[in-house]
Formats: sequence, structure tokens, C-alpha cells
Amino acid sequence: MAAVTMEQMKLKYRSALDLMSTLKVQLKNLHVQGDKMVLRAVAKTKDDANKVWDQIKRIDKNFASDLMAEISYLSEKPAPKPQTAPTLRIHKVVAGDTLSKIAKKYYGKAGDYMKIFEANKDKLKDPDKIFPGQDLIIP
Repeated sequence: MAAVTMEQMKLKYRSALDLMSTLKVQLKNLHVQGDKMVLRAVAKTKDDANKVWDQIKRIDKNFASDLMAEISYLSEKPAPKPQTAPTLRIHKVVAGDTLSKIAKKYYGKAGDYMKIFEANKDKLKDPDKIFPGQDLIIP
């Protein structure tokens, strides 16, 4: 078998190496030993390590013939999902509205009216006294 070059191996496994970069998997060692590329890396999570392994297997189901890889990870837990800001909803009070009716509309339960009252304490002094034209925050 002809000697394998590092460039040939990098080209073959480019998508896995790119994924490692995207996932911020730390590459500890990458070299050619005999006719195999040796890769050692550390992922932040087990999930990230598995994603890299899945990509390697997509490239070549028989990867063991030309790749020796060791991908460890720092945590079993998946990476936390980025928190998205809650959607701010505003309800303009119309004649006949009550906090209970508004709560029923947005939450499905009239009894949740205190959520709306608490979010609007700067405008409301009493949950039974709302007026047409008021803009209420619906948390």
C-alpha cells in the first residue's frame, strides 16, 4: 500500500474536521502514523463527541482501516440551549374586559388573572379596576 500523506487524510476527513471546529472540539493531536491518521480530541459534551463520530462514519464506514481516533469529552450533559427572550405581548383593554377574561384568552384559565395583575402593578392598583385604552403586559 502506498504511503498516506497528512494532506490526503485531511482532505478525506475534511467534513469531520470542520464539524470539530464548529463544535469547538479541541484537537489535541493529529498526525500520520504508518498508513493511518491518528486523531486525539476533547469535546465539551458526549453529544458533541457522538456528532463527530457520526460524521466520521458517514465519510467511511470502514474508517478503522485508515483512521485511529480517540475523542473524549468533559461532560455527559448536553450543552445548554441558549435562552430566548420571552415574547412580550401587549393587550389593549376594551370595554367589557376583565383581567379574568384576558387571562382566559391568553392562558386558557381565567384564574390566572393575577399573573397579568402582577406584571402590571405599575399601572394597576386593583385587579378589578381596569379601563379601556390601557395597554397591559401579558407575561
